[in-house]
Amino acid sequence: MTKNENYQKWLLEKLKDHDEAVSYLKSSLEESLKGDEESQQLFLIALRNVAEAQGGVGALAKKAHVGRESLYKTLSGTSNPKWHTLVSLCVAMGLNLRLS
Repeated sequence: MTKNENYQKWLLEKLKDHDEAVSYLKSSLEESLKGDEESQQLFLIALRNVAEAQGGVGALAKKAHVGRESLYKTLSGTSNPKWHTLVSLCVAMGLNLRLS
């Protein structure tokens, strides 16, 4: 197993915990607001990691009433999803969106 595979396995295990997942998503959202193209994709990648950790993208697609293939594309880190899609995903994951 490579270091990347070990890290991904470790990360997904940690993200099964709701509080860890929320903290991870908050950090990735904050980082994604820096404005450069690479950092803008971080939140989508983080959402995908949390989805994988908490039952998989297919299960999230059912909860969010989104097509599985469409959701994989949305969370690829290269797409530009609609706000409605992101909100639906967060709600399906049991997350609240708020500013503080």
